[in-house]
Amino acid sequence: MVSRIPLCDPAERRFAQNPATIMPVETETITTDRLDRRIMSALQFDGRASFRRIARALGSSEQTVARRYRRLREAGILRVVVLPDPRASRESLFVRIRTAPGAAAPIGKALAGRPDVSWVTLAAAGTEVLCSLRIDDPRDRDDLVLKNLPRLSQVTDVSTATMLHIFAGTGLQEWQGFDARLNAQEIAALGARSRRNVPVHEPGLTPDDDALLAPLAADGRISFAALAAATGRNESAVARRVEALLERGVLFVDVEVAHALIGFRAAATLWLTVAPADIHRVGSEIALHPEVGFVGAVSGPASLVVAVTCRDTADLYRYITERLAPITAIRQHEVTVTVRNLKQAGTVMDGDRLPRL
Repeated sequence: MVSRIPLCDPAERRFAQNPATIMPVETETITTDRLDRRIMSALQFDGRASFRRIARALGSSEQTVARRYRRLREAGILRVVVLPDPRASRESLFVRIRTAPGAAAPIGKALAGRPDVSWVTLAAAGTEVLCSLRIDDPRDRDDLVLKNLPRLSQVTDVSTATMLHIFAGTGLQEWQGFDARLNAQEIAALGARSRRNVPVHEPGLTPDDDALLAPLAADGRISFAALAAATGRNESAVARRVEALLERGVLFVDVEVAHALIGFRAAATLWLTVAPADIHRVGSEIALHPEVGFVGAVSGPASLVVAVTCRDTADLYRYITERLAPITAIRQHEVTVTVRNLKQAGTVMDGDRLPRL
């Protein structure tokens, strides 16, 4: 069961009672070349693929790929993690919290400190917090949504949407906004694994797996030898267990990209209303858009929630009017522009950077 962590510690409460305006952060752009971006694209298909396999697919050398990966990782641009699949949780929620001006930052920061919250963004010019909450015990949901949040005077509204389905399976359904995406032959050469649905009849994580989770969440590319040393277990046993959990879809490999650092500064969450008969078709189609990093079917007024990242607001406008507009099954849409990412894939952001190893 997830340990209960209060929404705000005393320091956060004091900050929330006297909110300051969220000041825009000057974002550094780090130069990446075509090979850097092709390596990132390859990792989206299989974040644990060996440097040798990636080099062979891209026509480069193993040493070059390894060196480029380390540079991207040390710059806070790229991070590979292995996490429990949220679809294995009893329930996953999107929580939208509207606040008084300036109060979103401390509330978002407190939410980012909860282990059951996987990502947090500030939106709507700093008056809205969006977060994803994984629930194994309904009391955690009730404590947060029904008790803790409504008690904060700076919170003006709380709404939730239950995750019904995640459209994911291959790297084609991950964010691929790079201008150096892999072709079909290169993708085949990678031999990447697909992300499976989690069958309800299959066993999930056991208490014996707990020791594996922290090292994998810190570095999803950790070797089995290092993982065995960290857990005090036999290397072959560790390898068999991790591979089995990945194969069954209990764990999944997530590749996080600090988009702002490579020039993609317009992120948004789209809430789309679609007729029930069209939800799966439309969700599957949108998941293949290079600009899209996540698509899920949800409960509530909207049918689909979509995370999209573009270079700038003009690019975002073109995506909405040129890519989404032809999908006539979309009856209504709402756009929530992201101000700042506070947490991605269970990792608290270091400004615009992903934390370094």
